[in-house]
Amino acid sequence: MTPTFPPADRSRRHWLGTGALAAATQVMPQAWAQGSDRPEKEEVRLGFIPLTDCASVVMASVLGFDRKHGIKFVLSKEASWAAVRDKLVNGDLDMAHVLYGLVYGLHLGVGGPKKDMAVLMTLNRNGQAITLSKALADKGAVDGASLAKLMAREKREYTFAHTFPTGTHAMWLYHWLATHGVNPLQDAKVITVPPPQMVANMRVGNMDGYCVGEPWNHRAILDGIGVTAATTQDIWPDHPEKVLGASLDFVRRHPNTARAAILAVLEAGRWIDASLKNKQQMAETIAEKSYVNTAVDAINQRILGRYQNGLGKTWDDPRHMKFFDDGEVNYPYLSDGMWFLTQHKRWGLLKSHPDYLGVAKTINQTELYTQAAAQLKVSVPKSGLRSSKLIDGTVWDGKAPAQYADSFKIKAA
Repeated sequence: MTPTFPPADRSRRHWLGTGALAAATQVMPQAWAQGSDRPEKEEVRLGFIPLTDCASVVMASVLGFDRKHGIKFVLSKEASWAAVRDKLVNGDLDMAHVLYGLVYGLHLGVGGPKKDMAVLMTLNRNGQAITLSKALADKGAVDGASLAKLMAREKREYTFAHTFPTGTHAMWLYHWLATHGVNPLQDAKVITVPPPQMVANMRVGNMDGYCVGEPWNHRAILDGIGVTAATTQDIWPDHPEKVLGASLDFVRRHPNTARAAILAVLEAGRWIDASLKNKQQMAETIAEKSYVNTAVDAINQRILGRYQNGLGKTWDDPRHMKFFDDGEVNYPYLSDGMWFLTQHKRWGLLKSHPDYLGVAKTINQTELYTQAAAQLKVSVPKSGLRSSKLIDGTVWDGKAPAQYADSFKIKAA
């Protein structure tokens, strides 16, 4: 009788047949899996949403990097970020590919029940976008400035979608609209739509625009229903995006398991970014029904930095989605987490200023990450704070978060 395989094992069987798995996992002997460093929990239930940036957790499983470090990822494809939130809170998931801001919101009791949370590492940077409907583009709204002019001229209710109230896409969308003089809370209606449902909802006219991760922006172009008005790397060059998240309780009870997970995903990210061939193979894998469930063509262009806006403009973007980039992607900077807190305060999700640095130090597991990085000889920064200049001209360096949060002209009333 022919054996049946769960999705990850079917993919792993394919990779074994090609010899890629053996090549990928012969980098170094098993680490952190012996004696006192042995993972406390060897089977890790890991949730993900069908997005291109789930690639490093999927490939860690498919290529066997998890098993190399003494654990096994049991991948769980989730329908929405709310489902990921609920399963992390109630323990149905041990870890997840998850929105940065969702983790921070949960820790403070915003966007869900209060639950002490942990960020183990950043999974990727850049690679999201804002899509406007073809109907808006036909009226001349193809970027932020022209959208603002159209909204001022045509007084009607405009609807924009993001993926979760405290998440990255909500913050990118709000920041982008506000930069162009549009108050997202007063001048528009904002709705929440799960990432895989964005294209279908735009097709039937439920929204004028949305912010989401790939491949659902490029998919709108391929389907002829939307155009790319901005990429999120336009908003914040080299911004953090998804993280490997868990409850703080899980990490404290299973530090070796958490470290092993970081090691496995770091190795997978390094493998993805190592070559164009690997990126193409990754695209072919995650396009499968078990994972993102879309055409490979919807994934493989933008992960190489090959962009089009759906209106004839094409460009090569050096700041496309990356998963490792010599380790620069993955360190959980304290300032990255703090930025999302400043935006939660800006948009009224937090009613008072939190202890920005204290919260970030509790959530971001920099010590565990540094241990894993050292094991793989991956460099780490000297500081947990970094400086970035955003689309509105503001510079964020994490040094005066309350002042930064209060400095915006357009914010919640």
